[in-house]
This record gives sequence, structure tokens and C-alpha cells, in this order.
Amino acid sequence: MYSTLLSAASYVPNTPAWTPKVGIIMILCNIAIIALGRYVIQYPNEGRSLPSPQFFGGLSLPAFLATASFGHIVGTGVILGLAYLGAL
Repeated sequence: MYSTLLSAASYVPNTPAWTPKVGIIMILCNIAIIALGRYVIQYPNEGRSLPSPQFFGGLSLPAFLATASFGHIVGTGVILGLAYLGAL
């Protein structure tokens, strides 16, 4: 089992170390997905509300957690893609 895991790990590309540029890209991806989620989610206010909802686009807690999670997935893809292209 360990030999299979080690052989799979040898194919993983090098990933960039954390820098402020990487952090800014992740923040921008999250903001973009939260803004998109505000218009795409069918019931964005369903469920428990957040404190000061005007700062979160009027999203409820479940909608905000969903958009932030998806924003991190998109941000990871963007960071890995830019690193592969040599832009980071």
C-alpha cells in the first residue's frame, strides 16, 4: 500500500509556496464566487442569517459557506493553473 502511495506522490507537480500574491488570488476568487452566488443561488436568504448581512451580500449562513467553499476550490485551481503556466 505504501509503495502505491509513494509512486502516486512522485507524479504530483511542485506547488507554489504561499506568498502575498497567492493570498490575493485566493481572496479575489472568493469575492468573485460570493458575488456570483448572490445572483445564482435560487434561495440565498433561506436558513440562518449572518450578523451584518449587508457585508456578505445578503446571503444566509449556508449560502455563504457554500460560496466560500466553492471559492476556495476555484482559487486552488487558479493558483495551480497559474503556477503551471509559470505566472506565479
